[in-house]
Formats: sequence, C-alpha cells, structure tokens
Amino acid sequence: MASYLRSWLYAQNSTEEAPAAPAIIETSPPPPEDDDDAQTVHGDDDAPPVFPAMNSAQRATATSQTETIPRILTDAQLMPPPPPPSLANRRPGVSGSSGSSLGASLMAPPTTLKPPPQPAKKGKVALAPGHGPLDWANLKKSGQNLRGTDSILRVTPSMLKEHRTRDDAWSSFSGKVYNLTAYLPYHPGGEKELLRVAGRDGTKLFAATHAWVNIDYMLDECLVGFMVSE
Repeated sequence: MASYLRSWLYAQNSTEEAPAAPAIIETSPPPPEDDDDAQTVHGDDDAPPVFPAMNSAQRATATSQTETIPRILTDAQLMPPPPPPSLANRRPGVSGSSGSSLGASLMAPPTTLKPPPQPAKKGKVALAPGHGPLDWANLKKSGQNLRGTDSILRVTPSMLKEHRTRDDAWSSFSGKVYNLTAYLPYHPGGEKELLRVAGRDGTKLFAATHAWVNIDYMLDECLVGFMVSE
C-alpha cells in the first residue's frame, strides 16, 4: 500500500512540475549576396555613373570599340615634325647657300631698333583768355549781330572777293557764305590759317583740315547768304 501511494505521488509531481519543452523556431539562412550588386549599391555614392549605361541604346548601336573610346595620341604624334635639313643647320642672320633671306628673317628688322617717329602735332595755337569754345557759344547766344548784315544776301564771287581783310573776312563753304570776322580770335588753328580762305571758297581746305566739324552749327549766327553766279 505504501509503495502504491509512493508511486502515485511521484506520478503527480512529475506531471505538474515537468517543464514544458522550449519552442524551436527554425530560420532559413539569408540568401547569398552577389558581390557585383553589393558593390554597385553599397559602393561610393559620389562615383559618377557609367555613361553610356551597359543596357543603353548608345552601346547597342555601337559597331566597334573605337566608336565609344576616343583615340589617345602619343607624344610623338603631338609634336610637330622636325625642320628639313636645309633649315636645321642655319644660323639667325646668315643666309643659306641659295641666297635665300629666310634665315635672316629670324632676326629683328633694323627698323624696329629705332625709336618710332613722333606723330605730327596738330596746328593748334594758344588762344587768348576768354576765347574758348564755351566763350564762342555764349557770344552766339548774346544776340549780337555777328553776320554784319541786316538780311540774307545773294553773294557773287566778285562780292566775296571784296571781303578778305582782318576786319572784314567772308568765306564760302559748300555754297554758304559766312562772316568770319568775329570768329577769328576763337579759331583753334589761329587767325592766320582762317584768313587763308578769306574772300574765296574754303570748302576744299576745310574738308582737308577738319571735315568732322559741323560748320553749319559752329557758324550759324555768322551766315551772310548763299553763293550765286555773276
């Protein structure tokens, strides 16, 4: 009886106190990574992509390797060809046996060793104080009669020839007659140059000296009249 109770108690304790078997979770190993893909994905992010791409239309239409890879020239191909023997042994300033002056052209010409010629000075003179361009412009605006006549005249060559003195100087330019008497001390070239055309046509001399000057604006208040035939 005692042995029966002992076996019964042992069976109950073993049933209640027996620990549960741990659960086993089976995991499959990770698939092997491709080395090429890993380098492409996890490589240097700053590296430029391959261009053209391997599966692009540019690579598909290329017929040969030379169409996609440029040709690299060597140093020998980049250097200029050597000079011919006829020029290799020549010295600067010494002409060859054929009498050619090619070797002499390597030296500086003698003219470059001389100082350049000085440009010709313009024929300007020092004007008296108060006789500058602005002073002449103010004189034209003053309302003073600079033409010396009351109306516009028809001037013949004989009439023009009578006004050729320092105190009475007329001249014609492109068919227009101007009284130059008041403008003489304001002329940048001096009175003497302006008196060269007094009493005659000064169109040719004016065009050869300073054709860029607008004489119609410069002497508009000095207009006397227009040239007519005798």
